[in-house]
Amino acid sequence: MKPSEPGGRPMPAFLPGLLLAERFYREAVRPILDAEFPGLPHSAGLIGSGSEVLGFDTPVSSDHHWGPRAQLFLAESDHARHVQSIHDQLCRRLPHDFLGWPTNFTEPNLEDHGTQLMHATMSGPINHRVEVLTLRGFFLNYLGFDLRDTLDPFDWLTFPSQKLRSITKGSIFHDAIGLEEVRARFAWYPRDVWLYQLAAGWARIGQEEHQMGRAGQAGDEIGSALIAGRLVRDLMRLCFLMARQYAPYPKWFGTAFARLEAAGPLSSLLLQALRAEAWPERDRALGTAYTVVGRMHNALGLTEPLPAEAVPFFARPFSVIFGERFAKALSTRIEDPCVRRIPLLIGGLDQWSDSTEVLEASALRSRFKAPYDPAD
Repeated sequence: MKPSEPGGRPMPAFLPGLLLAERFYREAVRPILDAEFPGLPHSAGLIGSGSEVLGFDTPVSSDHHWGPRAQLFLAESDHARHVQSIHDQLCRRLPHDFLGWPTNFTEPNLEDHGTQLMHATMSGPINHRVEVLTLRGFFLNYLGFDLRDTLDPFDWLTFPSQKLRSITKGSIFHDAIGLEEVRARFAWYPRDVWLYQLAAGWARIGQEEHQMGRAGQAGDEIGSALIAGRLVRDLMRLCFLMARQYAPYPKWFGTAFARLEAAGPLSSLLLQALRAEAWPERDRALGTAYTVVGRMHNALGLTEPLPAEAVPFFARPFSVIFGERFAKALSTRIEDPCVRRIPLLIGGLDQWSDSTEVLEASALRSRFKAPYDPAD
């Protein structure tokens, strides 16, 4: 659905959402704050949900939940005093359009995940999307984490990678109350949490690398292709981890992967594995990909060098790298006793669940810690 425009006016030229948001804050929102709330300490930016936050938005993105918007962060006491008056002043004083884009939005569509669409209006108050927040409230709602607490390994392992990426990406336009300092807490995993997830990624490959060929050899090409797809995703996740980049949600997973250095030697191989009509072709492509990723592991110097060449699976003609060797070598380098005591090598939440319901359930995140805690 296109944003509505009275009189059928042509849509303005596309501007990446982060640039639009920054200009909207500086040219439309900030002057109102300075006039009505002079000297009010705040931070402003755009983090969290939205393709534009990741820098992946295109003109198609403008058809839903996109447009001139921003986030304002206030201290707790200032938020309690000013949140409603700031909202109301923006409703009354914001322009009805900005750089040709409507600043007015429809009400959240509860039947479509709360989506709001730009809706042009020429008069009356603006139903804007300038959120007035507190730092603690935002992170509690988005990550299920209270900023007053200390981050522990179980927290890191139950934060969805896609949410960590969307917090550490985006932009900060103004920072008077420490938004950047808070974001820096989530910049990357602690070393042993990182090693644990790398080990889990290799363990997943070790558990299934020989099954792809066996399923195909038994005449099940669909099953073989499904296993190959899982292995491709696991290899890609390992590449994100090795590059110290959080992986985004599925819609942008491949787009973000294409920007990794590893994509150069791997993309064509992974596509061959996914497009192959018969298991031997999948096997050849995956075998070469295992070698590439194995060499990447050795280049990190996290363990002693391990055999990186794909070899037959014992007497069977299936190419494997024996991922469990990499998992074991990485596990022995973990020093944090809390991480060492985790009873299952399942990795982070994204590695053992791809359920959108689970990954979005911030309020239930503490319940997902149970598999990591030997006391439970």
